[in-house]
Amino acid sequence: MNGTYLEAAELAARIAESANKHPGINIALFPPYTALHIVHDAIQSTHIALGAQDVFWIESGAFTGQVSAPMLRDAGCSYCIVGHSEKRGRFGATTIERELSDYFSDTDSTIRLKIAALVRAGLRPLLCVGESEYERSAGETASVIFQQVSAAIDGLEISDAQTVEIAYEPIWAIGTGNVCDPEEANRVCGTIREMIADLFSASCAESIRILYGGSVKADNSKALLSQPDIDGVLVGGASLIADEFIKIVENAQ
Repeated sequence: MNGTYLEAAELAARIAESANKHPGINIALFPPYTALHIVHDAIQSTHIALGAQDVFWIESGAFTGQVSAPMLRDAGCSYCIVGHSEKRGRFGATTIERELSDYFSDTDSTIRLKIAALVRAGLRPLLCVGESEYERSAGETASVIFQQVSAAIDGLEISDAQTVEIAYEPIWAIGTGNVCDPEEANRVCGTIREMIADLFSASCAESIRILYGGSVKADNSKALLSQPDIDGVLVGGASLIADEFIKIVENAQ
């Protein structure tokens, strides 16, 4: 939740200018709903994709304040984030009082419905999964993530599952500056790939892009992107600084 209309346009234009120098790197920008149109215009002459930060699972109707998958497609989106920990009410660093976190109420069921709606609309879901600091210390990382992954893609055909991208974002690393060690991030991303192989097939697991997200910056992105099971990064705060984000793109190259 950052950026006015004009600020988003300026940031997108800076990133677009640099992106043209790196045509081999897949880049997607996920602005707030209010900036989708201006960012769409700013990246028209590039290979950058446009994505939204959330979606509602019903196409239209009396759901004031919601935005559907067909609306996102109409706005030029090809991606949408689903199940971000903040949308699940599972925050890292935050000023939101814990008793108010139920307002952010995505569940495994709503996430599954959102992914199905995106697939129907021809959009690529970017599914976020990850454990809290308590769950990690209790040795529950794998079980928590398996529950999140398996519930989110339950009922999908293998061809649809292959359109889903997954971002491992440990909650304890979001907005805290505590980036996950690259080797550990790679281990968990590899575990997610094994989960996909068990749920669908080895070829499906190999075709799905798995990203790491959580305090990604220019100075740690190269080590993360060098890991064999990390196919990309989901950038948070650093994406608001053009030079920082551009350096991450350069590191990907």
